[in-house]
Amino acid sequence: MNQLRMFRRVALAEGTSLLVLLFIAMPIKYFMGIPEAVKVVGWIHGLLFMLYVGVLIFLQVTQRWSFVFFVGAFLASIIPFGTFILDKQLRKKEDAAV
Repeated sequence: MNQLRMFRRVALAEGTSLLVLLFIAMPIKYFMGIPEAVKVVGWIHGLLFMLYVGVLIFLQVTQRWSFVFFVGAFLASIIPFGTFILDKQLRKKEDAAV
């Protein structure tokens, strides 16, 4: 598996975990009084976020992406649905590399 495809998968997993955290776990915590949901999902999301940032930095160095793209990719990880929008751009980069 090439590096870009791996990053796309990590990005989609991170984006999915953010959505689960925001739209499932947090309502369960605040409306049902079950804080464990946020604890578990937040922990998973935190690991995926660290993996995302690590792979992003690695690709910044190896692929020599522009600083603007790097910052945009980072911001995509903290904006809901951002990594799904980023995936479209990453797919274009992946297709261009083949």
